[in-house]
Amino acid sequence: MQLGMVGLGKMGANMTTRLIRGGHEIVVYDRDVKAVATAVAGHATGASAIEQLVSQLRAPRAVWVMVPSGDPTESTIQALGALLSRGDTVIDGGNSNYKDGMRRSAALATRGVQFIDAGTSGGVWGLAEGYSLMIGGDTAAVERLRPIFETLAPTPTTGWAHMGPAGSGHFVKMVHNGIEYGLMQAYAEGFSILRHKTEFALDLPKIAEVWRHGSVVRSWLLDLTANALRDNPALDGIAPYVVDSGEGRWTVAEAIDLDVPAPIITQSLIERLRSRDSDSYTDKLLAALRNQFGGHAIKSEPVAAAGSRAS
Repeated sequence: MQLGMVGLGKMGANMTTRLIRGGHEIVVYDRDVKAVATAVAGHATGASAIEQLVSQLRAPRAVWVMVPSGDPTESTIQALGALLSRGDTVIDGGNSNYKDGMRRSAALATRGVQFIDAGTSGGVWGLAEGYSLMIGGDTAAVERLRPIFETLAPTPTTGWAHMGPAGSGHFVKMVHNGIEYGLMQAYAEGFSILRHKTEFALDLPKIAEVWRHGSVVRSWLLDLTANALRDNPALDGIAPYVVDSGEGRWTVAEAIDLDVPAPIITQSLIERLRSRDSDSYTDKLLAALRNQFGGHAIKSEPVAAAGSRAS
């Protein structure tokens, strides 16, 4: 089957490779000409602009957008909407908000262009293991592109499914990522407790490996934890700064809107935000308050050496 792929970052490039290996014809575009050249070397057909990509596709066309969420996705889909024709399909496989997907679907529908939102999970392992795909959109459009989803998924019959109308795919992926936040936080806290029990001199990589087999907490995330601890048990050189792609925030906001208590996901998001505050005014004020009411000692910050400036 023929497909256009816009965006050749780690995910888009690997998805392109997996599709080509599955026998599909992929036309690619990325602003990075080197990324396009690499894909062409892997038997993709290159395009130097979105217009050229669309012109090389046969009707009914299908274009998968795999660029960063927000403005890059918005501008790309708007550009495609102006170029595509009735019966063509745009697939948004990035981490878009499901409400944006619903809006984009309605806008494209005025031109007869179909929209699919494909929540995509698998990261850098997707090339070898396959991707988990949560698909939203019109049933006929999804069925037409079934060969694409079957190739990208771990197997043709597992790891992907049609969730419902436009927006539902990214909604399910949003909640998936919220759950992911909570699981990651639990593993991180648990291993931190183990590490702080210094009297036992526990071997964290060994514990992770034991838990991977037969334990009720075994999972792919634990497999990755075991990999990370094996490679760098002390986590040397890694800053305690955790980013978020936005979906955890959206999950918490949706839980509030739906009156659904989600304390674990919410707290895991808060912990990510806290990790970025290297000079916590909150903690300084807490220390000052303890001193005010209880006379508790305050630890002083190191004073910068004379002639130097504090960073």
